[in-house]
Amino acid sequence: MEAKVLNFRVIIEPEAYPDGKKVYNAYCPTLEVADYGDTVEEALESIRDGILLAIESLRAEGKSIPMDNLDEQILTSVRVSFA
Repeated sequence: MEAKVLNFRVIIEPEAYPDGKKVYNAYCPTLEVADYGDTVEEALESIRDGILLAIESLRAEGKSIPMDNLDEQILTSVRVSFA
């Protein structure tokens, strides 16, 4: 079987704890998978493992794998100012 390469949107946000420790939370909205790491790289590695597990689970259950169409999506941010 030929391996497929799938791309998923992942959001990474830093979180600081009261003791000063910082972690990075990673979230894949399409598969509703979340994980974290002490660095951005660790968060990406962890979320990649979670995404793979979710895909394998969906396949084992005979369910379709939801996909992000990153070629057609526009990913951006909007800054607003208010008083």
